[in-house]
Amino acid sequence: MSVEYLTIEKDQHVATVIFNRPDALNALNVQLMHEIIATAEAFREDAETRVVIFTGAGKCFSAGMDLADTEYIRRFQEDSMLMKLRFLKLGPRMLKAIYDMDQITIAAINGAATGGGACIAAACDFRVGADDCLVGYPEVGLGMNLSWVALPMCVNLIGPSKAKQMVILAKKENAATLLNWGFLDEVVPAEDLQASARKMARTYASKPPIAAQMVKKSVNAIASALDQAIMHMDADQFLLSSKTEDFTEGITAFLEKREPKFKGN
Repeated sequence: MSVEYLTIEKDQHVATVIFNRPDALNALNVQLMHEIIATAEAFREDAETRVVIFTGAGKCFSAGMDLADTEYIRRFQEDSMLMKLRFLKLGPRMLKAIYDMDQITIAAINGAATGGGACIAAACDFRVGADDCLVGYPEVGLGMNLSWVALPMCVNLIGPSKAKQMVILAKKENAATLLNWGFLDEVVPAEDLQASARKMARTYASKPPIAAQMVKKSVNAIASALDQAIMHMDADQFLLSSKTEDFTEGITAFLEKREPKFKGN
């Protein structure tokens, strides 16, 4: 499979998938999202790989959706409402492809993981964070809902109260807070991040893969049993929020690097 924005490395039973748009803080353009889906699904045919680490090239895990991506802009300017709804399923498809992988998955979070980057981290089985990492969901601060069927993943990790705090306030939380809340499973010095993630990966790779993968699938099925029933309309909610004055104000304030003034319109 040919990829432009991913680097895939394999070492015995462990694979590392590296988001490789460092000059754009590994922001998720449409092509990268398609590459992540295709890569995650391709591991179905890989019996040797037992653990997959996701991480980012350069100083950032992923800054989330690339709002400057020309393909993203074109789809929202030119597509019909029907095709916009179908296009908005790309994010949920990407997260589901990661969440449903047979292999154990580990997010090695370097720098910031925000928006879609935080969603990818939450979709993995485990998260190792550098001691200087930051994770946040900025969507509400931009006047939109948290979509991509990602909210239940956050709730499952840190509980309803902390999830409300994290998502509604739209702050980037530091590593110590994320560890305390249960979003991160381990925090290590930044220079030790990749080695620590590989150490965790080797530990899980040493277990019998059939039994380990059965447990993973069963736990995920229990934790996410109602996700789709509850969140099936989050794309519709995004389209609604994108038509509000608050959405325009949120995006404008972000681009102008100022605090937004929301009016509930």
